[in-house]
Amino acid sequence: QVQLVESGGGLVQAGGSLRLSCVVSGNAFRWYHMGWFRQAPGKEREFVAAIRRSDANTYYADSVKGRFTISRDNAKNMVYLQMNSLKPEDTAVYYCAAAYVGSGYSVGDFPSWGQGTQITVSS
Repeated sequence: QVQLVESGGGLVQAGGSLRLSCVVSGNAFRWYHMGWFRQAPGKEREFVAAIRRSDANTYYADSVKGRFTISRDNAKNMVYLQMNSLKPEDTAVYYCAAAYVGSGYSVGDFPSWGQGTQITVSS
């Protein structure tokens, strides 16, 4: 079972930036479809961004498009989420997720998850 560990969370003022990192165990990282999700208190976990295994094409939720950038470094088994122009409504626990099979954008499409990292954006 692949393991994922996120880092980079914290407290930031509105308009600021943060970069999340996620390291994935094993030697098959290049074959994983990777995603970032978030869950705010009292809300369901929602898709934020994904990057495909084959061509590194990226996909974003409308709410973060133009502000967040997902990227991957296959040599380091890392996936990143650069978050700019942060808003209070971006406050949530952010999760890294991996899928060896498939390339969807729903929670159910990703069988492997990290423990999450808290992002708090103050107004």
